Amino acid sequence: MDSNENKKKNMKEQPDEEIKKNEKEEASENFQNEESASGGEKDLRIAELEKEVEQLKDKFLRKAAEFENYKRRTENDQLNLIKYSAVTFILKLLPVMDDFERSLDHIEEAKDIDALKAGLKLVYEKLSKALDDEGVKKIDAVGKPFDVNFHEAIMQKKDDSVEPHTVLDEIEKGYIYKDKVIRHSKVIVSEESTEESVEENKSNLNDDEKSGK
Repeated sequence: MDSNENKKKNMKEQPDEEIKKNEKEEASENFQNEESASGGEKDLRIAELEKEVEQLKDKFLRKAAEFENYKRRTENDQLNLIKYSAVTFILKLLPVMDDFERSLDHIEEAKDIDALKAGLKLVYEKLSKALDDEGVKKIDAVGKPFDVNFHEAIMQKKDDSVEPHTVLDEIEKGYIYKDKVIRHSKVIVSEESTEESVEENKSNLNDDEKSGK
């Protein structure tokens, strides 16, 4: 008789309650073994996740540090750009300064006035070109109608040869930088003629009478 048959014989000889007890114990033992194996896998997975979290944290901190360094460099570059924004324009003016200095060095011993005038004119043209290249333009004022957007009237003068409120002369030139007036032209403007003033006064009086004032 083999062991299986002995086991079956023993099971038949055992009471039902004892059989159920043995089955429960066996099932409990199997469950504990499975739980033990599952718990080991969980611990291993938790350890792997913790390691991955540490790696991601370290990577994040490095990226944050790199971004702070980039931000600091960018801010410094912007500050330097603002601080030294006039360098290009200054470099264009330096040759003009050199010409002025050379002219001043020889002005005392200069005998040819025409040559001196030509030299000064050349320096002026260089300076004008440097300003023009940067977007600085003169305001064309003389002979134009007075415009408060471009002109500042410092005096009125009678001149029947032009329309009233016409710019007769320019005391100080005005300039526009790109699309912005950076200095208004200081000008002398033609005043209204006496006849026009009288007619305007009559018109004002008639308007007052009609309105009952």
